[in-house]
Amino acid sequence: MENTLIDKTFRDSDGNIVIAQMPNLPLIVWIVTSLLALIFTNGKINAVLDILSNGSLFTWAWLELFQGVNYFRRALGLAVFIGIIAFNIQ
Repeated sequence: MENTLIDKTFRDSDGNIVIAQMPNLPLIVWIVTSLLALIFTNGKINAVLDILSNGSLFTWAWLELFQGVNYFRRALGLAVFIGIIAFNIQ
């Protein structure tokens, strides 16, 4: 099989097309803390949930950027990484 840019972009090392995967721990923590932040909308609990959600999403983006299975996943990690930084600049 020829290793084209399309293959490098969407296929993993086994040749499977990978666009979405089961969530790993940082992504699960981000989902849970983000949902809890919608329930606890003020106070110290909300501040802690905000820090945890941003930290876990940052970790997920970092892992995807440097350990993603293909170029698409790495680009997704970079986009989320830039989005986190842009959204949190005040």
